[in-house]
Amino acid sequence: MDDPAFEIETDLDTQSILLASANHDVDALRDLLRNSSANVQDAETGFTPLHAAIAACERGADRAQSSEKNGVTEPGEGDGEEKPVDIQAAVKTLRVLFENGAIWNDLDANNETPGCIAHRLELKELYNLCVDAGVRAELLLSRLGGYQVLGDDDSDEDMDEDEDMDEDEVTEAEVNVEMAAADADVESTQNPTYLSSNLTFHRNKLVDDADNGVMMEWETTLMRRSAERLLPVSGLRVLNIGHGMGIIDGFFQQASPKSHHIIEAHPDVLAQMKQQGWDKKPGVVIHEGRWSDVVPQLIESGVLFDAIYFDTFAEEYTALREFITESLIGLLDPAGGPDGESGRFGFFNGMGADRQICYDVYNQIVEMDLYAAGFETAWETVEVPDLDKEGEWEGVKRKYWALDTYKLPTCVFVS
Repeated sequence: MDDPAFEIETDLDTQSILLASANHDVDALRDLLRNSSANVQDAETGFTPLHAAIAACERGADRAQSSEKNGVTEPGEGDGEEKPVDIQAAVKTLRVLFENGAIWNDLDANNETPGCIAHRLELKELYNLCVDAGVRAELLLSRLGGYQVLGDDDSDEDMDEDEDMDEDEVTEAEVNVEMAAADADVESTQNPTYLSSNLTFHRNKLVDDADNGVMMEWETTLMRRSAERLLPVSGLRVLNIGHGMGIIDGFFQQASPKSHHIIEAHPDVLAQMKQQGWDKKPGVVIHEGRWSDVVPQLIESGVLFDAIYFDTFAEEYTALREFITESLIGLLDPAGGPDGESGRFGFFNGMGADRQICYDVYNQIVEMDLYAAGFETAWETVEVPDLDKEGEWEGVKRKYWALDTYKLPTCVFVS
């Protein structure tokens, strides 16, 4: 039987923590967190202490922007107006919360993470703290047994010093991971389900039988630029993993490659490829099957490429990471680029693209994984039009892109 007195006390604790966070009262917050969790939420707003600490800066952000715009000095306490928010006090508050296990990507009632609020308010320092926390959380997940969908964890402040995590610390981290994963409202698809689904080819999109967008025409600009970066000259050897609508393969063909290998697993796409005559195009070799089955055969046969592009569907980041760490170095010619330069690797960079903070976290994670595998990454920012305004999502159930810019990666062996 529930104890009303206990519920009232718990709610008071929650409100006290939220208030201390909003006031950036670090001393009070430390005292409260000795016997309470940093992962409480307001029942009405969904605010966590992180949300409260960042949202409290909105007044200061608005006033600072207004002052800069009008060329006036911000008034102080003696003017009878509210004192401007001290961003450094907010920074200290966030650090205390993260030290006490605050989860970086909990959602409030407006479907915003704390980092989303910081990004919207243009509070760069607070936003970067949230991104850093997200990166530490994902790195911790990898240590506990593998990457999972973003929305899954908290971490201690000094993850670079966690080599000697004791058993109790790991157990606590695992509990936090499980709790966060259970709370995360994330729709994910699985590769076996996708491969058994029926695909429909439209003029401007390819969708599965649940109307999820597999590939869409709006990606053409990104694919064209990727092809230009990967095949800047003719006569190179290229491998594309994931044909889809054939957008990037069309651009690869325009570069007159010496050889053009394509790995594709979905039977509907394979049938479409043969109908369009891809099996008869110059230098094209089609490998039917999953990349995880085909790639080891290519490596065993000693086949090398000057450029490789990776764009699969319905696979989590684990798949890309596995390809980077286990297969890429065995396929890419270290001196196979133009003029004897290093071979080049690219991939469709759409991980976490439903919100900016997730995208920024994943970009850092993949760059670190690439560097650990012996690659350095150059990023090019490409503007993405308003896809809602242009009607690109009509008839598509799941919007897999919600950002204004795309970070296009080109990777080469570290010198």
